Amino acid sequence: MTGPVFISTLSEEQRAVYGGDGPLAGLTFAIKDNIDLAGLPTTAADPRNTEPAAESAFVVERLVEAGAVPVGKTNLDQYATGLVGTRTPYGACTSVYSDTHVSGGSSSGSAVAVARGLADFALGTDTAGSGRVPAAFNGLVGVKPSRGLVSTRGVVPACRTLDCVTVMARSVALARRVFDVMHAYDDRDPLARRLTQVALPVGPPVIGVPQGDLGLDAGHDLAWKQAVEHAHELGAVVPVDVTPLLEAAELLYSGPWLAERWLAFGDRMDDDPAVDPTVRDIVRRGAALTAADAFAGFGRLAELARATEPLWSRLDALLLPVTPTHPTLAEVAADPVGVNARLGRFTNMANLLDLCAVAVPGPPRADGLPFGVQLLAPAGHDLALLDLAATWCGEPAAAGEGREADDVMLAVAGAHLSGQPLNGELLRRGATLAHTTRTAPDYRMFLVDGPLPRPGLTRVRGGTSPGEGVEVEVWRLPATQLAGFTATVLPPLALGPLELADGSSVLGFVCTADGADPARDITGFGGWRAWLASRS
Repeated sequence: MTGPVFISTLSEEQRAVYGGDGPLAGLTFAIKDNIDLAGLPTTAADPRNTEPAAESAFVVERLVEAGAVPVGKTNLDQYATGLVGTRTPYGACTSVYSDTHVSGGSSSGSAVAVARGLADFALGTDTAGSGRVPAAFNGLVGVKPSRGLVSTRGVVPACRTLDCVTVMARSVALARRVFDVMHAYDDRDPLARRLTQVALPVGPPVIGVPQGDLGLDAGHDLAWKQAVEHAHELGAVVPVDVTPLLEAAELLYSGPWLAERWLAFGDRMDDDPAVDPTVRDIVRRGAALTAADAFAGFGRLAELARATEPLWSRLDALLLPVTPTHPTLAEVAADPVGVNARLGRFTNMANLLDLCAVAVPGPPRADGLPFGVQLLAPAGHDLALLDLAATWCGEPAAAGEGREADDVMLAVAGAHLSGQPLNGELLRRGATLAHTTRTAPDYRMFLVDGPLPRPGLTRVRGGTSPGEGVEVEVWRLPATQLAGFTATVLPPLALGPLELADGSSVLGFVCTADGADPARDITGFGGWRAWLASRS
């Protein structure tokens, strides 16, 4: 049978207590029913869960305070275990494009609520792809934030260390408005993180596209080829080997994270008919995993993560299909585990490898079904991906209401540091200090000529700087001020990509080859302030 979009809804009287002023005033939203809304049960698609939530999830509170009005709790794959949207005792939702094709899961009802116009936006969760797959199957934008950027307090855990709250909307602009409200540090969430956002570098983006056959069905394959052509229109397209990412994706349901699902809700996996049998069979396997299995899985993931690192020194984003196919209800019924595993081929790895992602509509298939692609980048590139996603969809970047153009993250190492002679050049342009860190370890620092003492950084591949990198400050500079600031930079210095110790890339002061005099190498001091101290 075809199931309902909502498991529970709010009456007009209940909705009336919400609303008011704020950046989301006048908007309605649906909530996946594994996220708490005070006064309604959080079922996680298990009808035995009937106790009303005492308080709303942190992210729901944020949205309500911003003026958005909740309309109800949506259907889902039970306990957020699935990418198909059929593992629910309430009945499966179908794609708004076809009543014989699945809506995608586990955030199935949330996607359909938005696609049908029953809510302006919706919250889902995304552990293995549960926010991106239903977005793709319903022609929506789906934003999967970096882990820990959006609080999961008040969310029924699936894999607690991997869970993310996601937003689905009909445009990047609206998704961004919601994201701006959603992401805030929650000191009551032990997995919350403070992440400095990294901006796209100036100029056309570099987009990675997988080499070789991706195993797409015929309809997806044609749409994918058209999507790659569109990527060429946006920037430089670089073929890359995604084998380590695809191998990491396979770990999610064969490694220790299955035991984490068992830990989260395995005690509910009895033989009660309210429990979906496929969910029961999958999660029960987690009970047999040992600590040795867990450490083996963590070790293999670390190896695969290291193998993916070279990608991010070359790319601003990686483009992938969201899924290899769009299955029918009948195909899922015939092979529920196999079809579900295939749907996670390009999504399962994102949280394991600490990536953020934005799913956007791609060219439609020839048969009229939707086709979705996703842009991925390392944690902390959320806003940069949203900019790129907006460009992909033909929307202006940073299109959130009342939002200025995104700031540029700029690393300074010498005379522009706090308290140094040229710091005023940043302050006068409205720049603010984001954080202090170090470069990647293979940068050298040279004393260069100019009207006052200043250093330049040059990357020496294969080298290692004493002190594991050079100390830098990362400043947040309004993008509208970048051109004027660049004009103040005198040769042999220039602004170019600079890799930081955490692997992220920002703009920074780099030294051209003619200024990198080995006789004036001051890398051993570890930073400009230490060199100045040695002089005094």
